[in-house]
Amino acid sequence: MKRVSIALMALFVAPLQAAPFDKGDPARGQALHAKNCTACHGTEVYSRADRKMKTPAQLAGRISGCNANTGAGWFPEEEQHVGAYLNQTFYKFK
Repeated sequence: MKRVSIALMALFVAPLQAAPFDKGDPARGQALHAKNCTACHGTEVYSRADRKMKTPAQLAGRISGCNANTGAGWFPEEEQHVGAYLNQTFYKFK
């Protein structure tokens, strides 16, 4: 009975989940990326066969980590913009 309840809950909760980076603006993210990220690497890291980001959460974590490590000083909404740009252009997470 418990397994059935969990499965039914998943059916109702899944459609309520938002698309990754849905609050971000890809155009603003592209500008932020061009200003801050290309100094360390180009776009090849996003399209290589062995890329490390497999989920939206991993990508969001990497963006936050890069923000902190480079001192970019982005606010959370700016991280969302960069995520929206990267997702739309390279990752295509749904």
